[in-house]
Amino acid sequence: MAFQTGLSGLNAASKNLDVIGNNIANAGTAGAKKSRTEFAEVIASTIGAGGGGAQAGIGVEISAVSQEFSQGNISVTGNTLDLAINGDGFFPLIPFNAAGQEKDKPSLYSRSGIFKLDNEGYIVNNNGEKLYGINYNTGGQSLGPLMVDTSTSNAPTQTTTIDIQFNLDARADTYDAVTNKPALTTYGTSITAYDTQGIPQDIKVYMRKTGVNTWEVYTDPTTDASATATNVATLTFNTNGSLATPGPFNVPFTSVNGAYSAVTNFTDSTQYASAFGITSLAQNGNPDGSFTGIKISETGIITARYSNGKSVDACQIQLCSFRNNQGLQPAGGGNWIATNSSGIATPGTPGTLSLGSIRSGALEDSNVDLTAELVNMMTAQRAYQANVQTIKTQDQALSALTQLR
Repeated sequence: MAFQTGLSGLNAASKNLDVIGNNIANAGTAGAKKSRTEFAEVIASTIGAGGGGAQAGIGVEISAVSQEFSQGNISVTGNTLDLAINGDGFFPLIPFNAAGQEKDKPSLYSRSGIFKLDNEGYIVNNNGEKLYGINYNTGGQSLGPLMVDTSTSNAPTQTTTIDIQFNLDARADTYDAVTNKPALTTYGTSITAYDTQGIPQDIKVYMRKTGVNTWEVYTDPTTDASATATNVATLTFNTNGSLATPGPFNVPFTSVNGAYSAVTNFTDSTQYASAFGITSLAQNGNPDGSFTGIKISETGIITARYSNGKSVDACQIQLCSFRNNQGLQPAGGGNWIATNSSGIATPGTPGTLSLGSIRSGALEDSNVDLTAELVNMMTAQRAYQANVQTIKTQDQALSALTQLR
């Protein structure tokens, strides 16, 4: 019987060394979680025994190899599509070459956030598995493999509103129609507007003092230098220098495609005894823009950026949680699959409820403590050697018994 006891110890120690070796091998694997061998004593039951502790131990068995899902350190990489989960949750993944009803559904779950864009714009890992979440489409939202369209440009938008904020010098001379001074261009600025095709057009805006606390606003809506400026607004200021008539006013402009106009506001402009200056200048139009990159928020929203300065929300990452993380079954490649023990996956928005937040440009390190594993390995080695010694001792005792005459 002692041979079997020692053999069970050898098998258990060998399995423990396998688990420790796997931990050490994955110390540098992003998102990897360490495992632990859990042992249980084996007892020989006595038939008809009334109790009293007479049962003998007959060895050891592996009761479980459990996973430890503690948070790993987060290392900054600078790569936008390197994603780390700070907290609970898993990336839901659609298996490579999934077909039929499963082609848009996740069945793999991972803590490894090494992703990239493939040639179709899908967000995939090194195994070709697609990241699952919410896509923002023109018709609404849809669940499926996340995709960023890098081939489509951001369409131009016509300028419909202009906001200008400035300070007009309260010490300025009042316009004299006889001498035509000061010149109309003394106080002015320009802003680029866009027509329906994104063709830029400079709108020149001039201010001329016509009385106490009163200014007229003119614009030159064409590129023709000989064109006469058009009076588009009259601004009046309160005695404290604040603007009493901020707008809105209609400011025209033209391009090769025809005539347009933009609603213009001069909100928060002032008339103080200080030099003329433009404080703010903005308009809502833009030219055509090509794709330049993406940005990912802590809540998993992936925003496409374009060369015209515009940003558009393309999709959103979903994370999945489980009632029992330790019930997940490792599937290789840094992935797990759900089991009855783990419960079904519950999707949600990163950073809400119990789910962790997303950290873009970073990866979660393995939670393996290399120093601790090396110490565990030495302990397991000693256990293995000790079990070898019990078998050797039993063999010597048996050999001595057989030599009796």
